[in-house]
Amino acid sequence: MTPNRLTFALALALGAVATGCGASDPSSMGDDGGGNGGGGDIQPRQLDATGTYAMHSTFDLATNMPGTAGTVVNTIIAATDDPDDPTRWIVDEIIAQLPDGAIKTALNAGKEFAIGFLNDKLKDVTPDFVDSMIQAGNDFGDIAKHFGLNETFDLTRSGNGYTAVHSVVGVHYKLDNIEGDFTFANYQVANVVVNNVSVTMDQTGQMTIAAHDVPLAYGKVLRLGLDAAIIPLLDPTAHSLNDLLAHKIDCTQVGTAIADALGLGFAAGAFKSACIAGLAAGANFVYAKIAAIDGNALQFSLSGTARAIDGNNDGKIDTIQTGSWSGTLTYGTTPTPLVPATFTGQRM
Repeated sequence: MTPNRLTFALALALGAVATGCGASDPSSMGDDGGGNGGGGDIQPRQLDATGTYAMHSTFDLATNMPGTAGTVVNTIIAATDDPDDPTRWIVDEIIAQLPDGAIKTALNAGKEFAIGFLNDKLKDVTPDFVDSMIQAGNDFGDIAKHFGLNETFDLTRSGNGYTAVHSVVGVHYKLDNIEGDFTFANYQVANVVVNNVSVTMDQTGQMTIAAHDVPLAYGKVLRLGLDAAIIPLLDPTAHSLNDLLAHKIDCTQVGTAIADALGLGFAAGAFKSACIAGLAAGANFVYAKIAAIDGNALQFSLSGTARAIDGNNDGKIDTIQTGSWSGTLTYGTTPTPLVPATFTGQRM
């Protein structure tokens, strides 16, 4: 075969091979300009946030804590802040509980002597009362300023966005290195439920939560923190301030010591009973101060932004990350700017 014929034959063979490959592999066909042939833009999958999420928000109220919470702290510390406390506090509580009569008159007249005598027996009747009350006051101040809320966030589709039900169902406390979660329902505290919260989310997962108000019964939250978080750390067998005081102060010994100091041995039982009643009255006074906080709701006016993440690429949001709340905090009538708070969420 001549060189020209050989070249022509090879050209025909290569052409046939190319034609055969093109017929069996449609992906090798050129784009017709319609954008579907491999060269057009691929639209990202639309993310779906519908569902219920367990959320956790953390607040630092150090700069705008309601002043009444500070009053409660001072009330607790009042039992320990005088040089001769807790003896003076105990004797004052006993006097307040005694009925008018000769025994009360005698104790009033010999009060300073009785306090001095009782101070000498302090380690016997109140071995670690002072330390416990100081710790309780300090811890109470901490949880009043720093706490977390456990929430649910239920999202349903609404037009091009979502409508959420934002519910606060519990609280999270951290004291030193010990943390705990407490569900409202377990402590006879009602959930806080806010309906019709508008939420939008773009295709990248950027989530925006519209402004809404969350009214929190702050006193109930603090009472829960005192009874369920603080007191059990000081005394695992105590579940209230009444329990803690009763366990830390031996009223039998107190009554006997005061009766001995005044030379009124027959009155030891009366002093013991007044001591028991006085401790209960002191605890109830603190609780009344805490309850008074709820004369006004602590209202969080919040709006939020977060990043929604589809971790398994199924088109549904799994987690809510890098959430940030902003807005105002109102107790009474005057709102103050809320220190930015963080939140995260996980699909339930």
